[in-house]
Amino acid sequence: QLQLVESGGGLVQPGGSLRLSCAASGVTLDYYAIGWFRQAPGKEREGVSCMSSSGDSTYYADSVKGRFTISRDNAKNTVYLQMNSLKPEDTAVYYCAAKYGDNWSCLVTYFFSWGQGTQVTVSS
Repeated sequence: QLQLVESGGGLVQPGGSLRLSCAASGVTLDYYAIGWFRQAPGKEREGVSCMSSSGDSTYYADSVKGRFTISRDNAKNTVYLQMNSLKPEDTAVYYCAAKYGDNWSCLVTYFFSWGQGTQVTVSS
């Protein structure tokens, strides 16, 4: 059974950077589309960035384009989200998720395996 564990969250000042990691165990991610989602207090969970199993197709929410970069290292069975130029509005719990196959959209309803989340707080 696929298990996902996020790490790398924390408190950062506006303009700073963080790199989130998502380590998978139980199965290999080679054939899984992957995604990063976030949920701020009082708001619905939203797709931040997603990537196909091959890595040749990616999606970024407009709010993070040019600042965030999704990547995957299949040899390490790990997914990353590099977040630069962070803003207070990026504050949220960030979740990684995976879906077998490449019939995906970067929407919560398409993903079935989820991590427990990691808190990112952007504040001075």
